[in-house]
Amino acid sequence: MSTTSTTGIRLHTRRPLLNEAFELLSSMRFAIALLMMIAIAAIIGTIMQQNQPMPNYINQFGPFWFEVFGKLGLYAVYSAWWFLLMMAFLVTSTTLCIVRNTPKMMKDMRSWRENVREQSLRNFHHKVEWQAPLARAALAQQTAARLSHAGYQTRIVDKDGGTLVAAKRGAANKFGYIFAHSAIVVICVGGLLDSDVPIRVQEWVLGKEPFKGSGVIAEIPAKHRLGLGNPTFRGNAMVPEGQASDTAVIPRADGVLIQQLPFTLELKKFNIDFYSTGMPKLFASEVVVRDHETGKTFPATIEVNKPLVYKGLAVYQSSFEDGGSKLKLTGFPMTGAQAGQFAMAGEVGASTKLDDAYTVEWTDFRPFNVENMASRDARDVKKGESLDSAFARQLGSAAKNANNKDLKNVGPSVQYKLRDKTGQAREFQNYMQPVTVDGATVFLAGVRSSPADPFSYLRIPADDEHSVRDWMRLRAALHDPALRSQAAQAYARRAMPQSSRAEAMESQLALSATKSLEIFAGNAQGAGFVAVSRFLEKVPAAEQEKAADIFMKILNGTLWELWQVARAKDGLAPAKADEQHARFLQLATNALSDSFFYGAPVYLQLDEFTQVKASVFQVTRSPGKAVVYTGCALLVLGVFAMFYIRERRLWVWIRDDDQGAHALMAMSTQRRTLDFDREFDALKRQLPQSA
Repeated sequence: MSTTSTTGIRLHTRRPLLNEAFELLSSMRFAIALLMMIAIAAIIGTIMQQNQPMPNYINQFGPFWFEVFGKLGLYAVYSAWWFLLMMAFLVTSTTLCIVRNTPKMMKDMRSWRENVREQSLRNFHHKVEWQAPLARAALAQQTAARLSHAGYQTRIVDKDGGTLVAAKRGAANKFGYIFAHSAIVVICVGGLLDSDVPIRVQEWVLGKEPFKGSGVIAEIPAKHRLGLGNPTFRGNAMVPEGQASDTAVIPRADGVLIQQLPFTLELKKFNIDFYSTGMPKLFASEVVVRDHETGKTFPATIEVNKPLVYKGLAVYQSSFEDGGSKLKLTGFPMTGAQAGQFAMAGEVGASTKLDDAYTVEWTDFRPFNVENMASRDARDVKKGESLDSAFARQLGSAAKNANNKDLKNVGPSVQYKLRDKTGQAREFQNYMQPVTVDGATVFLAGVRSSPADPFSYLRIPADDEHSVRDWMRLRAALHDPALRSQAAQAYARRAMPQSSRAEAMESQLALSATKSLEIFAGNAQGAGFVAVSRFLEKVPAAEQEKAADIFMKILNGTLWELWQVARAKDGLAPAKADEQHARFLQLATNALSDSFFYGAPVYLQLDEFTQVKASVFQVTRSPGKAVVYTGCALLVLGVFAMFYIRERRLWVWIRDDDQGAHALMAMSTQRRTLDFDREFDALKRQLPQSA
């Protein structure tokens, strides 16, 4: 902006725009604002899991917020254009600060600030005067010697009417500013070197695209592959025992990129040690490395925190997974009156056709599961939470404390998906062995509709043979009208006393018992206890409590008879009417009610397995690591210099006096502390002393 005066001379009232931009970029306020925004972005990137599959974000946030967060780049914060732009501005701003202020600081460090006068020294807070029976030159030499002995650098300057002794100590404090700001630049540059910017450049310029499908890695086209010259990357390689890999998979927001490696990793053996609770304590991989260029091979062991470093790449032991274990299972129908069972085989990572409507996708197998099996009471269950939900909260707690005595290895488990013709799938997790929960021995059958949801567990009580067959037998009988009728009649005969038995009353009781089983088995209004609750809602409110007691008494008695009828059908003896079997029936009734929400046509029970282990390696090329380490060293030096090196300046003005010489000392520092006051008091006593 400019104005014109009455004399016709154009007056510039604003500096050029370039100068203002330079002032802004090189200002401390701008750099601090950038640091705050980068810190907020880093918090978001820490809270929100990065570079996950897009369906996970849709399930977590919903379609609307998924689109909003996607536009903002929150699923890959550290590679978002706005984050990289802030980093670039921070580097630029801090560099300009250094360029702008370093020459001034270096000049000030070398300066003695000798252009002071006696009157200006009298304005200092820390000052002292004294007389000495020495000539001016002799007093100046004596003062300089004593200051040098105290650790000060000194200079004697002759002035008009006097002599100035200038002294300084701790001038290296200025290096703290220089080192700290240089560290920010160096660390940011190192971070950018290790970022995915080089990969993004290859996507933009070379047409590299993430691979979105599935298949054999060797058959993936070249446009989805990154060459050996890729300067930086961080990928994963899963290698089953007895197999090898020469590629790493780099996850992207919408797929994966395949990174070629200059060597092949062959996993010979995967070793794992356990704590007494069954938790993994140590795992390591015995590998053979074959160099593609030279053809030489050598063995190596990769452990946690002990990576293999070769040809500029670091191979870390990241985790372990299943490498295609062979499974043998028994299937039990979960719908209809069919009570049979069938054999089934599977392989983790593959799929098996169940029938014309469903396919089983075997996703995982775990040979051990360490869980917190501590007994709980009502205080452990949150308000409005079921016992199954409370149990689900306990699962996975083994990672919290390896020495917890409540941690138990509950044995192997299998995880799979049942996918129907429409592509919809539900995921299941079944434990091979029964576990003790709340004093009851049950088989846990987990189910969830989305990977973002926790598993909900159906508790199937273990029978006398520690199997699920008795419960499956009862479940099938509940859906068989003939067996329900037979059980109702048996209940009516048992419930009516011999002396007062009447055919009409017995028939009416049998009809009520049949009706209770029909309601519990399921109708248009639901099944299990849900159907019972809706049926009782039709009863007048004043009669509901009494009706519920009668209904449940009839239901429990009829279910007992149904269990005996089902056993007799299979040629088994009746169960003993004792507390143990009464407890079984109670648990079985609860499981029958919950089973209607299981949502699967079959229950697959794991019988045998042949485990195949696989090791997951993280392969990285990090050229910025050394740069970041250098920046960290500079930051430590800078912080040390700023906080532990105190700059002190001291001047002694000496002039002739009738009795010899008169001295005036003044002292200053950037930060006044108790140490500074003590040092001034010590010098105030030492300098005036006679030789």
